[in-house]
Amino acid sequence: MDAMLVIMLVFALLVVVLLIKGLMIVQQSEAVVIERLGSYQKTLTPGVNWIIPFVDKPRSIKVRRYQAIGGENVAVVQEETRIDRRETVLDFPAQSVITADNVSVTVNGALYFQVIDPERAVYQTENLIQAIEILAKTSLRSEVGRMELDKLFESRQEINDKLQIVMDEAGNKWGVKVTRVEIQDINIPVEVEDAMRKQMAAERERRALVLQASGEREAAIARAEGEKRSNILVAEGEREAAILMADGQRQAIDKVLSAGNEKLDPQLVVGYLLGLEYLKTLPEIGKQGDRVFLPYEASSVLGAVGSIEALLKGTSK
Repeated sequence: MDAMLVIMLVFALLVVVLLIKGLMIVQQSEAVVIERLGSYQKTLTPGVNWIIPFVDKPRSIKVRRYQAIGGENVAVVQEETRIDRRETVLDFPAQSVITADNVSVTVNGALYFQVIDPERAVYQTENLIQAIEILAKTSLRSEVGRMELDKLFESRQEINDKLQIVMDEAGNKWGVKVTRVEIQDINIPVEVEDAMRKQMAAERERRALVLQASGEREAAIARAEGEKRSNILVAEGEREAAILMADGQRQAIDKVLSAGNEKLDPQLVVGYLLGLEYLKTLPEIGKQGDRVFLPYEASSVLGAVGSIEALLKGTSK
């Protein structure tokens, strides 16, 4: 009786131990791949799970992480049985890349991914993080190698989108969803940076000269347009003045002819009027100096004035 009781207690204790040993609690956002006798059995979901002790075993997954050791990021490979299903960022170290115009640049990038299918993440690749990192590096070299340096700085988003497409296609096979790829830094050699700085300064100077030349051209056009308008106005004024002068002379001639009862010669009247104008200008001519020389034709003009006045006096009498 005592032996039977001992056996039952031992059996009960064994059952309790087996229950405790097979009890496995999976945290939220985690997953555990279970193998039974070396083959895939199931994937444990968050919560309380039970497996057969010594028969079912969690399958470990290799994870490559970077740890700061001695001021440098050193890659460390770890084995973990719990697969983190949260979105993870992989900040892989900077690498040297050759652009299409043979310039060596150093590119540092970051990759965001999430494990969607833990079974594929375990069985489809030997080291998930290493596979993702190497694929990201090779894809980055390939995309950057197609571009020239000037285009590289303005095409970051284009490179990010292409890398995400490539990584997402490969990630589907590994049970991984690549959510985003970002290029953080692009470092160029010092001599290339100096050359680019000089090029930018020259470009700014060229734009300044173009703007200055454009301003001068517009100013010259405005001045020419103003001068053109001024000349037009002057010409119109002179034309109107000439018309008024001619009209005044015509009225003066008509007045003199009417005063002479139409007995005067029109040509003689014209000479008379010219003589009057000439007499008006003599005081101004006299101001030119001590001696004034008059042309010979002036005597005939003055004679015409005298003859016309005599005729007018006779007519009036």
